Amino acid sequence: MTRQTYSTGSPWEPIVGYSRAVRVGNVVEVAGTTAMKDGEVVGVGDPYRQTAEILRTIEEALAHVGAKMEHVVRTRMFVTDISQWEEIGRAHGEVFRDIRPVATMVEVKALIDPALLVEIEVQAIVPEG
Repeated sequence: MTRQTYSTGSPWEPIVGYSRAVRVGNVVEVAGTTAMKDGEVVGVGDPYRQTAEILRTIEEALAHVGAKMEHVVRTRMFVTDISQWEEIGRAHGEVFRDIRPVATMVEVKALIDPALLVEIEVQAIVPEG
């Protein structure tokens, strides 16, 4: 099977040695994605806005490897304050309400930048043919 990768140019990708998305066959994995844009945190203090930005970045990564949001079968959300779950869940629901992937949301102590409130990774399976 061929392996296809996509990188966004994040400063951490070459340092840590990872791709934003990897597709092998019809399976796509998207790395943990935060609300960083051009080296700046988008939506500082706003978990809804950060989640929406993350999902736009994920959609872009999926497109680069021939997948779509409707192909997503799993999301994992890492949040620094679980009490904000409703705002994060609202943004997630706006994208995935009809797609209905399995989802996990867990609280973590911290993300790589203190201004980041949410990190999301996804798995997608592209229909064959």
